[in-house]
Amino acid sequence: MNAMAGEQQFLAHAGGGSAEPATSNDQAGMARLHSQLQQLQTWQTQLQQGLGSPLAPTPGLQPSHPLAQQTQAIHQQCQDLQARWAQQWSALQPARSLAQDFEQRVILLVFGKFNAGKSSLCNFLAERFAAQGQPVRFFHLADGAMVESDEPLREGATETTARLQGLCLGNGLVLLDTPGLHSVTPENAALTQRFTESADGLLWLSSSTSPGQVQELDELARELRRNKPLLPVITRSDLIEEDEVDGEIQKCLRNKTPANRALQEADVQTRAQDKLRQLGIDVSVLKHPVSISVHAARSQPGPDALADAGLLRLYTAITEVLAPAQAYKQRKPAEVLLHHLEENVQGAIDAELLPKLQDLQRALAQEQERLQQSKAAMLRAAWRQAIPALPGLLEEYADQLPVLSAEVTALVRAEISEQLRGNLGGYVLPVLPTEAAAVVLPAAIAGPDALYAALQNAVRVQMEAAFAAAVDACSHALEPVLLQTEKMRAHLRQCAQGLQALGAALRA
Repeated sequence: MNAMAGEQQFLAHAGGGSAEPATSNDQAGMARLHSQLQQLQTWQTQLQQGLGSPLAPTPGLQPSHPLAQQTQAIHQQCQDLQARWAQQWSALQPARSLAQDFEQRVILLVFGKFNAGKSSLCNFLAERFAAQGQPVRFFHLADGAMVESDEPLREGATETTARLQGLCLGNGLVLLDTPGLHSVTPENAALTQRFTESADGLLWLSSSTSPGQVQELDELARELRRNKPLLPVITRSDLIEEDEVDGEIQKCLRNKTPANRALQEADVQTRAQDKLRQLGIDVSVLKHPVSISVHAARSQPGPDALADAGLLRLYTAITEVLAPAQAYKQRKPAEVLLHHLEENVQGAIDAELLPKLQDLQRALAQEQERLQQSKAAMLRAAWRQAIPALPGLLEEYADQLPVLSAEVTALVRAEISEQLRGNLGGYVLPVLPTEAAAVVLPAAIAGPDALYAALQNAVRVQMEAAFAAAVDACSHALEPVLLQTEKMRAHLRQCAQGLQALGAALRA
């Protein structure tokens, strides 16, 4: 097959669209897509049902307690996140509509820094499609809207594309010529992002003077994680040589040698693979780089010009990209929903909700430990306050044991209450019943020393019992919150695993 026939075959294939009647394979794909969408929607419903169950403090905690406030904040965050997710999904509607507008076309994002030759390549392909009688339409973004134009894309050695521009080639292919994804005007930023999200594959262009600057892939990481195919294209693979023409020395544009191109392609391939691994992206999205010279193809007419300039190899490479891009396009509705669930929903859970749940669990564990330590602390403090008063009470009521018991009981109850207020004030504690902390003395006690020892023992016993009961009540009040927190974390872990499995099945 000669060069012209090869080009014709590529242009017919790439620009042909997909207007044929649906086949059984198409119908099976639609059924599979419907099932995948349903599974993703079911996942989201189950996730939100788990977040909708109340995570609230028990009646045993005062609303002012830090743990009650922390719990209430998480409960409110669950409600706020669900409202935010609904807004984010609604905001994706324009991108979904844009994808539907180009439903019959594969959309390839042409990405690269200035001087990478993006516009030159797009215009060259437009010329070749038009020469074969295929329709070509140019457009650009202006004030946040898509504007069609008869003019070719702007070209220049400096950054002339501070706007997104593109072209429709035939009935089956769209090329988007974009500057750095963060360098568009604010008015066009949102629409540029929608186009980017709608792309089915990525052409990454870089000049042969500094090919494959892999840090540029950072800007494409989001799209590459969505399993879109990436084709590195090394442009301007040419050089100026001096040659004698009609007895005069003239400068002539030459293609770089096949050996030189092969070395650069292999180098870009290796470094791009390393970069993708660093980004945690499956290297299978990367296609083998191809080296071309649009200027040489234009300036050196002849039957071998396209082949010598690498354009026939580019045609083959783009053809190989079209298959996975078309596969991505067919599952795009599910991919868009999956991206939303992975990036907006699961991303917020991982970054915002789970850390707060972990903080709450740590705070609950620390509070349980503090409660246990507080028993001994409250006992020491109450003991130090009560014991110095015992000799005076004993001296005053030594011959009136019932009165002595009542006075000591009142003293003990007052000190217990004071310690509970100071140490467990954030809890809802029942009022001490009449019989609580009652100091009861034996009927017969031999001598004041024995009576004093009996008083001390009775005071200690009542204080220990009261503080132990109060701490146990507080500890029990925390258990429902702890159980709810662990239940929610387990639900979120299960949902994260489920979403990961759904994503793997979708992209298998």
